[in-house]
Amino acid sequence: MSLSVSRRLAAVTALAVAGLFASAAPAALAAPTAVTAAPTPPDIPLANVKAHLSQLSTIAANNGGNRAHGRAGYKASIDYVKAKLDAAGFTTTLQTFTSSGATGYNLIADWPGGDPNSVLMAGAHLDSVTSGAGINDNGSGSAAVLETALAVSRAGLQPTKHLRFGWWGAEELGLVGSKYYVNNLPAAERAKFAGYLNFDMIGSPNPGYFVYDDDPTIEQTFKNYYAGIGVPTEIETEGDGRSDHASFKNVGIPVGGLFTGASNTKSSAQAQKWGGTAGQSFDRCYHSSCDNTANINDTALDRNADAIAYAIWNLGASTPVPPGPSFENTADVNIPDSPAAAVNSPISVTGVAGNAPATTKVDVNIVHTYRGDLVVDLVAPDGTVYNLHNRTGGSADNIVGSYTVNASSEVANGTWNLRVKDAAAQDVGYINSWKITF
Repeated sequence: MSLSVSRRLAAVTALAVAGLFASAAPAALAAPTAVTAAPTPPDIPLANVKAHLSQLSTIAANNGGNRAHGRAGYKASIDYVKAKLDAAGFTTTLQTFTSSGATGYNLIADWPGGDPNSVLMAGAHLDSVTSGAGINDNGSGSAAVLETALAVSRAGLQPTKHLRFGWWGAEELGLVGSKYYVNNLPAAERAKFAGYLNFDMIGSPNPGYFVYDDDPTIEQTFKNYYAGIGVPTEIETEGDGRSDHASFKNVGIPVGGLFTGASNTKSSAQAQKWGGTAGQSFDRCYHSSCDNTANINDTALDRNADAIAYAIWNLGASTPVPPGPSFENTADVNIPDSPAAAVNSPISVTGVAGNAPATTKVDVNIVHTYRGDLVVDLVAPDGTVYNLHNRTGGSADNIVGSYTVNASSEVANGTWNLRVKDAAAQDVGYINSWKITF
């Protein structure tokens, strides 16, 4: 991080009650809908991520102890990452720039396919400061993004969006590499970005779990992942504007990302929530020579690497949103165990002319320990019921997916409800969020 500008999902426990109980029976039952969920994201092997960190450490040791801009260790780091991506089938581009009298390098890797007019990019800065190898800052983000890209290749992923990955140079000198990349993008190319995800310091030894609060959809995606594994998060503030996402945000590209903390001190409340040591920095070796392979918390690195894959798979390979306005409810609604009544999560729709389209899209995110217990319906303002999920999926947990509903007989304006009933005992969960797009 620059000093310059300011798998299995765990069982759900104590859940706050919110929302309304379902009322009278529906007026009519609509035809079933087609389910188009994103493919299941992989578990990113921690051993693979750490193997990349070991290579970056060796590169630093062989090149004066660091991987800083303008030094041989940085170019060797770029060459290592590029060779891995080239072998995995990516199209790579080495972009050069000049800063402080030295040549700098950005590495861009494009995965074939996806909509070229809808680009999802994930990136991390690859340079260290001159005082050390920079294994947490930012070997951790660079290695996790690299391994996620390689997982895309192993899976033969065919995303809806076009996937792009980037490793930035001279971040430690003031976000120089990412600024150069963004400033040299024509306006038409900037407009194609669906989002940029940034990962800077994601393995801090005394970690916190911080999520950028920039783009709401990206933020919610990461929160969904962490809610699913039972780990609380906080909004990221220490690095706001100090890492490469700022270069993208400043030109209007939606951004998000993860962070485990730098020189700020972990509070007693945070230590109680996350473990670790209160009164100590999240990373005592921040920008120091001791930022080496011993300066990594394996649990944090593992969780964040999996979170990157979760975001890439869900944001990059999900069903495209049809044209039209979207309305969302992100309030948690507890789903009581059977035989309790169904619960509703309402959305009030206004300002949409005429009827809903035949391709009305419903995005559902439900955290639950046994999705085979659940019946999930979309209830139109007139009481018509569109069944989305009817006790399928067996013992798997959670429902995260998109549904296309032919609601063309419904007036769009009014209160729509996502209604969920737990039809069998002994499992619990909650509606995390849902969205309807016309």
